[in-house]
Amino acid sequence: MSADIKVYALSTCVHCKHAKEFLEEKHIPYDCIHVDFLSGEERTQIMDIVRKLNPALSFPTIVIGDKVIVGFRRDELLSMLENCGK
Repeated sequence: MSADIKVYALSTCVHCKHAKEFLEEKHIPYDCIHVDFLSGEERTQIMDIVRKLNPALSFPTIVIGDKVIVGFRRDELLSMLENCGK
């Protein structure tokens, strides 16, 4: 199963850590991009993507299909995953 979930995160963000742990506990594949590990043009491009999804640039920014969750809210994330058949 390919991951169709993207988590834009910061390596030092506790909410990002909780979101990733939650997905791992549920055995749900996801791609994680640690924005603070990027530099130069790559970082600029990713920040532009995150800004379009979440103008406040808060982390984590979780993308599931065409839906976006900003921050880690367990119940909202679980509901969205169930609605997507995950």
